[in-house]
Amino acid sequence: MTPLHARGATPGPDGLPERLPPGRRVGEWEVVERIGTGGWSTVYAARPAPGHGRSGSAARSPAAEVALKIMPTAGLAPLQARRIAESAHREVELGRRAGHPRLIGLLDSFALSAPDHPPLDGALVLVMERAAGSLRELLDAGAAEADRDRIAAGICEGLAHLHRAGWVHADLKPENVLLGEDGSVKLSDFGLATELTGTHGYAPPLGTLDYLPPERRRAPLGELGVQVRASADIWALGIVLHELFASGAAPFPGATPLARSAAAQEYGAGRAPLRLDPAVPPFWRAVVADCLSPTHAARAPHTAESLLARIAARRGGPAAPRRTLRRGTRAAVLAAALCGTGAALSADTTGPGPGAPADTVRVFNAERGCQERTDHDRHCSLGLAVDPHRPYTAENVVRTRVWHGDLLTADCRVDDGQPIVDEEDLRSTRWFRVRLSHASVPPEAWLPAVRTRDSPAVPPCRPPAAR
Repeated sequence: MTPLHARGATPGPDGLPERLPPGRRVGEWEVVERIGTGGWSTVYAARPAPGHGRSGSAARSPAAEVALKIMPTAGLAPLQARRIAESAHREVELGRRAGHPRLIGLLDSFALSAPDHPPLDGALVLVMERAAGSLRELLDAGAAEADRDRIAAGICEGLAHLHRAGWVHADLKPENVLLGEDGSVKLSDFGLATELTGTHGYAPPLGTLDYLPPERRRAPLGELGVQVRASADIWALGIVLHELFASGAAPFPGATPLARSAAAQEYGAGRAPLRLDPAVPPFWRAVVADCLSPTHAARAPHTAESLLARIAARRGGPAAPRRTLRRGTRAAVLAAALCGTGAALSADTTGPGPGAPADTVRVFNAERGCQERTDHDRHCSLGLAVDPHRPYTAENVVRTRVWHGDLLTADCRVDDGQPIVDEEDLRSTRWFRVRLSHASVPPEAWLPAVRTRDSPAVPPCRPPAAR
């Protein structure tokens, strides 16, 4: 996070937050290396400490390594320490209540007791999933053209889920879009995330200048902070998408963040036109232009959900070959997000009715970490649809959740449902109608074929009029 105003941090010898050497123990973890530094925190790669027996959060982590976000409070003024505590609380609260495959997972949080190291004594520690790199690193290295659509879809899906859950990210930027070693895309850094009450929430007067909408600079500062709405994330999304498709170039001119922010203010006031880089393809040019509508009122109709639907309607054809992002490298590509793509296949709807023989399907979750869990962690749960022909969104998902390895009984299928692409780039318009327990409402739901590796011999479903 970059502030609008100066703020303090616990400095080390070079003026940056205190560094920890490899091998330093932090709770149940042992530091491997430093992987990032901000004004309030330092992030380290860590692994379970030797001899700890992998209890607690170490046991809950399916990965060999995690990321530790350490937020020192020693030596800070009371107001600064309170802001850091509030930031950590927001991240913990969002991680507890709004988990999703497109949001970085929070595994644990604790206050560090380090009496032998006063600068870190009392520091707040967040234990998170370890990512392989960030979108900023990928932009610096040059994102392959074939990968950009999939990256954009993943970011949009994460943002749409966040907004459905009633939160605004408030600091969306390439540094806060993380890329997984398994080809996943996850939004991260929720230190400024704001829970909405009605149409808006309140956040500290902080943010990254390049990604703040014009109205934010004029927002009055009250006792609760500045007013934040979901349309602020849409503006930031427009900047990120422009950078993604224009090889890192910002849509507003200027040699510094302050100069680019001033140019955005001129545009927002109607004194300058929006000039997008010619490298941005026509479809994405229109999306970016809508995201960068100059006022909240003009931007409000372009929700993350509606943008996701536009992306889903536009994408089609076979998925691009998937490549792997490895830690320590800058070559990366992402798997497609769970939003539909392209035209549907034609269906054969002249099969037997409900009395046809049933078969069994085993649920498959392409997220490798979730395949190893047996505790039904909510972050690894999968949704079943109410209607396979409607968009696969929160409004079209039954309350009953399923997990990797669950066995379900399927009694028929449709072949012309909403197209779904999973994290491994498998795409299908086939859905299986599965039976739920007698206590579930509704008693049946729909599982997309990409969420199983089985091919049950179930008949096509009859259209409603024929049942």
